[in-house]
Amino acid sequence: MATTDLSGLLPEAVSQLLRQGAVIPAHPLALNAQRQIDPRRQRALSRYYLDAGAGGLAVGVHTTQFAIRENGMYAPVLEMAMQTAQDWIPLGGQRPLVMIAGVAGPTSQACAEAATAKAMGYHAGLLSLAALRGASETDILLHCRAVAQVIPLVGFYLQPAVGGVVLSAAFWEAFARIEQVVAIKMAPFNRYRTLDVIHGVVAAQAENRITLYTGNDDHIVLDLVTPFHVKRGDETVQVRIRGGLLGHWSVWTQNAVALLQRCQQESAREQISAELLALDSKVTDCNSALFDVAHEFAGCIAGCHEVLRRQGLLEGIWCLDPHEALSAGQAEELTRVSQAYPDLIDDNFVTRHLARWLDG
Repeated sequence: MATTDLSGLLPEAVSQLLRQGAVIPAHPLALNAQRQIDPRRQRALSRYYLDAGAGGLAVGVHTTQFAIRENGMYAPVLEMAMQTAQDWIPLGGQRPLVMIAGVAGPTSQACAEAATAKAMGYHAGLLSLAALRGASETDILLHCRAVAQVIPLVGFYLQPAVGGVVLSAAFWEAFARIEQVVAIKMAPFNRYRTLDVIHGVVAAQAENRITLYTGNDDHIVLDLVTPFHVKRGDETVQVRIRGGLLGHWSVWTQNAVALLQRCQQESAREQISAELLALDSKVTDCNSALFDVAHEFAGCIAGCHEVLRRQGLLEGIWCLDPHEALSAGQAEELTRVSQAYPDLIDDNFVTRHLARWLDG
């Protein structure tokens, strides 16, 4: 496959937004009862995220369901989100957006998906490595370098429970040396493996080029306020996680935007309040219900759908896999956390603007 000129990598406004840190929801898939795309509600979801203040969209990712590829939905779903992002005038006016496309599969498929996304105007590809499970780190790096010739990359450390591959700090150092890598989403749901990524980026002297984003839905707040100090020779390098690219942020998004702003403001003052620290466990409790931790994440996508259904954004919680649904007791858990943490949900915001998103 012919390579694409990646000089400049990203438009300046997009690069600045990515570097300062943004809320980037992982975009769900709106289906009807026949498990076909519901275009009206798919567009409504994108409009909701933009009006809520999201800094971009991540489409064709785990939350969108990897099975869109087997169902011929990959290109239509990406096209719909990009068209909406270009045409919709969000509350507060138009602004730069970071548009990220999920890229998956073996090298030939991933490069083809990257080319499709690039042609549509997506800025970067979130590179899933699930298809390379069992491959050596050397082979995985060859794969990454090939895809990086097509589109700038956002690395993706996905937790093994939902298809991720365990990778070493040495891998992340080598990955961070790929010049077309602009960010890494860390989602291993594991403190040790999160540190492996950070140490790898610092060892590669890439901390000023690569922006770190949390995908650790189990540890969002502390990821966003922790200064990471890493030794590199005689030097101590401080690194921060700047934003989040999260399935959790596909729901209650307006409050996620306010949460990130608060984390950034308190981090800048280097004085984190006890109240903000206490939010970490509250957000994690919400995620436990949302992602169905009690059943090893079996209902993680259906849980997001259920919140959006209750708000009126989705008609139902259908997934492409008919067996993928809420687990026993998960609906009750979602009700519990919604009632326990009203300051973390955005039902009132959605109610005010739902008609605009559905019929605009």
